[in-house]
Amino acid sequence: MNKFSIQMSFCAIIFFFSCGNLDPNLDKKGEDELKALEVERTITKDEQNFQETIYVPIYSDIYVDQQNQKALLTATLSIRNTSYTDSLFISKIDYFDTGGELVRSYIDNLISLPPMATVNYVIEKDDDTGGPGANFIVGLNSKNKDVKPLIQAIMVGHIGNKAFSFSTDGYSIKKK
Repeated sequence: MNKFSIQMSFCAIIFFFSCGNLDPNLDKKGEDELKALEVERTITKDEQNFQETIYVPIYSDIYVDQQNQKALLTATLSIRNTSYTDSLFISKIDYFDTGGELVRSYIDNLISLPPMATVNYVIEKDDDTGGPGANFIVGLNSKNKDVKPLIQAIMVGHIGNKAFSFSTDGYSIKKK
C-alpha cells in the first residue's frame, strides 16, 4: 500500500466511527427518551387529582415567498414539570397533521416526569407529514391540582444563509 492509500483508509475509518447515531430523541444510554421515562407501576387515583389535555400547535413547514416556496422546519416539543415536589404523569402525546388526522402516537404507556424535569422530543426537518398546521395533543395527570406545567414547541429552520426560530405555547383544551 502506498502512503496515499494508507491516509485514505485512515480517513475512512475515522469517518465511519464518527458517524454514530445522531438521533436527538435518544438519551445518553441510547434509549428513546420517552421510553426511558415509562412508569412500571400502577398509578393510584390519589396521584391523578389533576388531569389536563393540552393542544400544542407546531409547524413542519412554512411558506416564505411569493412563489409559495416552503421552508422545512425542525420542531421540538418541550414538556416541563414546574413543580418542586410532585411528579407529572404524561398519558398521551399524539401528533396530528394539518387535516386533523392522527399521524402517530408517541407513547403507549404512562410516563413520569420528576419534579422540575423536562422532556423534549424532536420532529426532524425531513419529517413533513404534519404540514403547516400540525399539532400535538398532550394528556397530563398529577397528584397536585395546582400544578402548572409548561408545554411549548420550538421551530427552527433556515433559507439559504438565514436562520430563524420561533415558539408556540400549549393551550389547555380540557381540565378536570
